Amino acid sequence: MEGGKISELMINGQIRDREVRLISENGDQLGIMPTSRALQLAEEAGLDLVKIAPKAQPPVCKIIDYGKYRYEQTRKEKEARKKQKIVEVKEVRMSPNIDENDLNTKIAAARKFIEKGNKVKVSIRFRGREMAHTNQSRPMMEDFAAKLSDIANVEKPPKMEGRFMTMFLAEKSKK
Repeated sequence: MEGGKISELMINGQIRDREVRLISENGDQLGIMPTSRALQLAEEAGLDLVKIAPKAQPPVCKIIDYGKYRYEQTRKEKEARKKQKIVEVKEVRMSPNIDENDLNTKIAAARKFIEKGNKVKVSIRFRGREMAHTNQSRPMMEDFAAKLSDIANVEKPPKMEGRFMTMFLAEKSKK
């Protein structure tokens, strides 16, 4: 279905083109013919004439049961949505003077998020005079990423954004 959404398809009397390329219900090419003849063939078969490729020259129409076709398409779309995985971005916040044990706890939390298939945003918030020592936090971020390197890749390296230094980690692709 190249016509976009199902509701955008033109059927029977809505087709205003002079001539169309017709495909039968079993997929055979019936050739280019006037729209009135194509409609007549569809009525004889007890089915609908549906424009499936409106941008083609001439437009391509097919003789099908429109209700059944719509049902099949919505089922396919539902199935495709079911198979999609929504990746969430979880955040792990720290301060520049975090203790070693607290850091390990944050790493464990990040590991759990990554194992579930989420991305992790690691951020350090700087307050007041801490802003003068932002360069000392970069090694801490790199250490954080190194401890998770067995399951995660650095998607975006540590970067200062206002009062925050942020880094993004994502699950390593499985090969």
